Amino acid sequence: MKRVTLILTAVLALAGLAACSEKPQTGGGVKQDAAPYAGTGSNFTQPGWKAGDKTSWEQQLKARQQYGQNEYTRTQSK
Repeated sequence: MKRVTLILTAVLALAGLAACSEKPQTGGGVKQDAAPYAGTGSNFTQPGWKAGDKTSWEQQLKARQQYGQNEYTRTQSK
């Protein structure tokens, strides 16, 4: 009976130690082949934005920053 308890304790200790190990993260990160303003080919785009037009992309980002994602301007307009 002591032998079974000892073996069971050893197995549980090894399982516990194995769960604590961390696998190495060797990913290369995000790689982009095209510029962000080139578009994704999706139909769900912002109206007024033309895929592949850098100036249109920059204007949409400025408008989004000013009106859509700025909490101060959103709360002051109400």
